[in-house]
Amino acid sequence: MDATPKPSGWSRWFWIAAIWTGLGLFDATQTVFVMRAEGMHHAWIRLFVTLLFSWLPWGLATPLVLQLGHQYPPAQWKSFSMWGAHLAACSIIGLVYSAWTALLGEALNPYGDLRGPGPFADIWMNKFSSGLLSFLILYAAILAVSHMLDSRERLVRQQSETARLNEQLSKAQLNALRKQIEPHFLFNTLNAIAGLVREERNDAAVSMIVHLSDFLRRVVQDSSRHQVPLVEELEFAQKYLEIEKVRFGERLQVSMDVARELFSAQVPSLILQPMVENAVKHGIAKRVQGGAIRIAAARSNGLLTLSVYNDGPSLSEEWEKTHFGIGFSNVRTRLQGLYKNAFELSMKNQSPGGVEVTISVPYEE
Repeated sequence: MDATPKPSGWSRWFWIAAIWTGLGLFDATQTVFVMRAEGMHHAWIRLFVTLLFSWLPWGLATPLVLQLGHQYPPAQWKSFSMWGAHLAACSIIGLVYSAWTALLGEALNPYGDLRGPGPFADIWMNKFSSGLLSFLILYAAILAVSHMLDSRERLVRQQSETARLNEQLSKAQLNALRKQIEPHFLFNTLNAIAGLVREERNDAAVSMIVHLSDFLRRVVQDSSRHQVPLVEELEFAQKYLEIEKVRFGERLQVSMDVARELFSAQVPSLILQPMVENAVKHGIAKRVQGGAIRIAAARSNGLLTLSVYNDGPSLSEEWEKTHFGIGFSNVRTRLQGLYKNAFELSMKNQSPGGVEVTISVPYEE
């Protein structure tokens, strides 16, 4: 469905009237001033009125030319019907214009000719034959403007459609990410809760159920938002880590380094969760002694940079081929949908050890 606003009939007529009135005023004013400067003597008011209103037929005919431009666009220049329609319309408009200006000359005699302007038919045909070239130029100019306006309207529709498709793509990717998060994370969490119950660690099991409830409630509440304030995304990541912390206990250490003035920055919804999950799965879970995860954010040169570091095993040289998981690919695709190429995403080994995932996006509040 095309949601591009189109100009109303009154708006179109207003602009047509404004353009032709401006052209008529310019023509009449210039002609009267030039002729007076050259010492000529005419009925200046009647001449001004004649020249001003002589453009009326072209103003009234402009909607017809625009309509013909839609039906027979200039791009179909090889079509005989296109040439026939436009040449016929141009000739008819030229005849009407010539008749109208001849009538004005008969009625007002703007040049003050004592013998009168002459027979109407002779004036009519003379004005038509002498104005053929100008008629063709004016008609072609209207067609050219019509073609440019149509091209601009098509471009706006295409941009609107592209934006709509990008939005749908972002929603689909966000939903895909949720579907990726919910099943295996939910199963892992429920298994962990079952394990805690078997061990009779009931308080820990209840705590994990509460955290899981908060986590899933947030997933449902944010189902329609593409971007959220950074503070909300940090809180969501914290809820995820609180659940994991019940599983790993003291083996999982979490720290955050984010300045308060960055809390209002807009970031893609659920962008930190797959980064944090990756850090837990490929970093902390593979070490008997566990490890630490650090979430940081900084602003520089109009960019907001988010990073998630874990001090687990380093990446292999072939990690992109062997460990390029769905979550990392999903993050990249979502960022491309939201920011085109105006983002950076990297995963690198850090010295002396550990892995850091970094995202840089345009800073917005």
